[in-house]
Amino acid sequence: MKYYLVAGEASGDLHGANLMKALKEHDPQAEFRFFGGDLMQAEGGTLVKHFADMAFMGFYEVAANLKTILKNLKFCKQDIAAWQPDVLVLIDFPGFNLKIAGFAKSNNLLVCYYISPKVWAWNQKRVLKIKRIVDHLFCILPFEVDFYKQWGMKVDYVGNPLLDAVAAFKADEKFIINNNLTGKKIIALLPGSRKQEISRLLPDMLAVADQFTAHQFVIAGAPSFNKTYYDQFLGGREIPVVFNSTYDLLSHAEAAIVASGTANLETALFNVPQVVVYKGHPVSISIARAVVKIKFISLVNLIMDKLVVKELIQQDCSPQNIGTELDLIINNKAYRKNMLDNYDQLDVRMGTPGASAKTAELIIKYTTKK
Repeated sequence: MKYYLVAGEASGDLHGANLMKALKEHDPQAEFRFFGGDLMQAEGGTLVKHFADMAFMGFYEVAANLKTILKNLKFCKQDIAAWQPDVLVLIDFPGFNLKIAGFAKSNNLLVCYYISPKVWAWNQKRVLKIKRIVDHLFCILPFEVDFYKQWGMKVDYVGNPLLDAVAAFKADEKFIINNNLTGKKIIALLPGSRKQEISRLLPDMLAVADQFTAHQFVIAGAPSFNKTYYDQFLGGREIPVVFNSTYDLLSHAEAAIVASGTANLETALFNVPQVVVYKGHPVSISIARAVVKIKFISLVNLIMDKLVVKELIQQDCSPQNIGTELDLIINNKAYRKNMLDNYDQLDVRMGTPGASAKTAELIIKYTTKK
């Protein structure tokens, strides 16, 4: 069958690649065309547009880049209409993908949505729109099933695809040597995959380095950038940047400073104590605080429904506060143990791997019934 996938950021590229791999196991002659990234491209098919040209996060940032976004939307719709896939698989990225879903539905295409939009966080009435334009919704967070049930919508809970990615990870035994790392204990810096995230968060992350000279700081580089891009933030510091090796980095890290998002959950799954940081445009933050109705921004805290990892948001995200929290998770044994104990509970709540395989089976089942 012909599968058209749309992923608009690094996490979507990861989940899209694992889903494509699972689809090929059931449908060896599968044809893929997609918006995505390097990981999806490695699975074969045709990469139409890279997510590096699409990832805008925040109310202000979206408004400032509206012309580019509208151009991408138009191009995506035209390409889908021209290719006429058997099924459209939308992966997260709701601001863009819900518009694509509406277009596809009006053109009688089967619409599957993998990784539910976070409508439980704000403007919950969007569920009514999702019911109209999405044929099958696959959820990856346990509490989402009951949420959608309250709105009279049946969804499929498939588990979390990050468990698949972590389970499939094979450590590079030469990671330390190949990246010329010292032998000091490592503090991993995960500043995100978008230019705006990196430029706002990385300077504060790096400013902490002088307080922890017994450790080596290592930056997880986003695949859409190169070393030269990161050099502008280093200020002459000798801090390594590793690419396509985030899981290797986490497997060696004693602690981490992590941008809010998927990486926060990945860090917990690797059992690395962390501090979560986030900064956005002041206008975006003001709007978000007015409309978002959730207690936490960290996925770990949301899933556990309590404060497991410290969240430093906007003005609280300062080198001083980051340094204070980092000192606690490294040097305060009781504090560190409490976080790790909560990670154990998180593992139980997350369940077992298999989200990609289950989603692939359901997509094929629903497509063949079409």
